[in-house]
Amino acid sequence: MHVRPAGLFAKVASRFNAEVDVEKDGTVVSGKSIMALMTLEAVCGTKLKVTASGPQSHDVLDELEALVARKFDIPDEQ
Repeated sequence: MHVRPAGLFAKVASRFNAEVDVEKDGTVVSGKSIMALMTLEAVCGTKLKVTASGPQSHDVLDELEALVARKFDIPDEQ
């Protein structure tokens, strides 16, 4: 995952009272850590499993799903 998407993901995840984990190929990292997310070396199209626990777990997952659906608000290259 590149710096900008990782930063946006971590920023959204950190706004909620929930633990957020991101898994790729058996490696699990905190979704609230930019550096941890970058260690996954996920490129566009990589399948990641995102889980959350805590009082706002459903809310954070909804927001993260929306962020990914919007392609991290990054304009398409022309």
